[in-house]
Amino acid sequence: MFEFQEIFGHSHHDDTPYKKLDGDFVSTFDARGKTFLSIAPEALTLLTSTAMRDIAHLLRPGHLQQLRNILDDAEASANDRFVSLELLKNANIAAGGILPGCQDTGTAIVMGKKGQYVITGGGDEAAIARGVYDTYQTSNLRYSQVAPLDMFEEKNTGNNLPAQIEIYATDDDDYQFLFMAKGGGSANKSLLFQETKALLNPKSLAAFLDQKLRSLGTAACPPYHLAIVIGGTSAEQALKTAKLASARYLDDLPSEGNKLGRAFRDREWEQKVIDIARNTGIGAQFGGKYFCHDARVIRLPRHGASCPVAIAVSCSADRQALGKITRDGVFLEQLETDPAKYLPETTHTELDGEVVKIDLTRPMTEIRQMLSRYPIKTRLSLTGPMIVARDIAHAKLKERIDRGEGLPAYMRDHCVYYAGPAKTPVGYASGSFGPTTAGRMDSYVDLFQDHGGSMIMLAKGNRSKAVTDACAKHGGFYLGSIGGPAARLAKDCITKVEVHEYAELGMEAVWKIDVVDFPAFIVVDDKGNDFFAGVIGGGEVKKLAVKG
Repeated sequence: MFEFQEIFGHSHHDDTPYKKLDGDFVSTFDARGKTFLSIAPEALTLLTSTAMRDIAHLLRPGHLQQLRNILDDAEASANDRFVSLELLKNANIAAGGILPGCQDTGTAIVMGKKGQYVITGGGDEAAIARGVYDTYQTSNLRYSQVAPLDMFEEKNTGNNLPAQIEIYATDDDDYQFLFMAKGGGSANKSLLFQETKALLNPKSLAAFLDQKLRSLGTAACPPYHLAIVIGGTSAEQALKTAKLASARYLDDLPSEGNKLGRAFRDREWEQKVIDIARNTGIGAQFGGKYFCHDARVIRLPRHGASCPVAIAVSCSADRQALGKITRDGVFLEQLETDPAKYLPETTHTELDGEVVKIDLTRPMTEIRQMLSRYPIKTRLSLTGPMIVARDIAHAKLKERIDRGEGLPAYMRDHCVYYAGPAKTPVGYASGSFGPTTAGRMDSYVDLFQDHGGSMIMLAKGNRSKAVTDACAKHGGFYLGSIGGPAARLAKDCITKVEVHEYAELGMEAVWKIDVVDFPAFIVVDDKGNDFFAGVIGGGEVKKLAVKG
């Protein structure tokens, strides 16, 4: 006998707080005994533009409370608490609506579920894309989308389009939305593994997850909202489910499966995954227990010969919001507009512990000599000039070496910060300007250091062994910056920004900036020590964990 089982069911997220947007965009009409909802295209544009602006500046109350919980946890490491406090300060600045919370303001992703009794007249994707366009044109956000002109040449589109827009049909009489902005750091940590039935026992699964969680590293700005999906009728279903789960979109799934193949959350394994994440010792970027805020573990039906496993994270820039259009109007999830309420009364000094001040105006040799006195994990405060260069600029500099011209003096004389700024608001010294993922520049390090450059590098996330070996060989250092607080760095630490070379590259140009009390940690030193080596490689984690 036929029985239909919807794999995911359908949730209206009834416990979500919403705000109503102004405007008269909806009406109803009757036809063939049914009542239809008519929605003007302007409603889709308004809802999208408001959502994309809100998620660039505001966070969900639950996420902010989790950051505060770290500060209140006596078992949290000093570094856990330091990162959490910086992220809360960043949220407070970003909520002002001028500086976005992260400089990588992401790919706009919109998922719509359109009920069969909803009439728009067509053109939904264009109306949604217009909303993305409007926000990115009128806000201090970064354009990150590049269009391929041929197989190898690309050009920034200059408006952050195209967006990823997906619209599904449902049986309802409303229009439901999920809005996301996904930066490169967390998007690049969406992982797929094609496994077999051999994985499906407690011992094998725990060992597998321990290894894969370590491999996530910190490049995507933890603490993470982690999602793990086991199974799926296809690889793409597993990946999509993981992305939605990381946004807590599937929290209403049942807690057990059935013989028809419905999806479910395994809450027992969610706690086991949290325990595994805490035992890595990675913590909130620089050692501790808070590698993840929480975990979602979802089990899906699968083909008997396939066992896809997908892993995804939502990072510290936890950017998503629900929306809906009903006969009552246009509604958007209400995010927290007053994150200051989550800040503690504890002073910055009490949480920081010992901080080593580094004067970046000193000659490079002297700066390196000073850094050499301190072990990995040492907290630093940087003041002075830095050069900013990332992917495309590094490729340009390599071309100079290949031509026999060597590196320019600025790469030899200054610390190099891997970053790309968002737009600078009027009256500000800098737009949001947090670090980018260091690993993308790994292949350049040995070559550049051999030519006297990149002797001190500053970015986020772990590096490859090649970088550690290069630093030991040439006497270099890699400093980790906290991933996430781009607005805080722009407002409180960066006092001057100017294009130094390759202005035609836009955000990817070489910049020169002046900083004051810029927070950093020694991650790789000139002796070949790497904070992440033992943690990510599964070594002696206890030795690397920082006590609170």
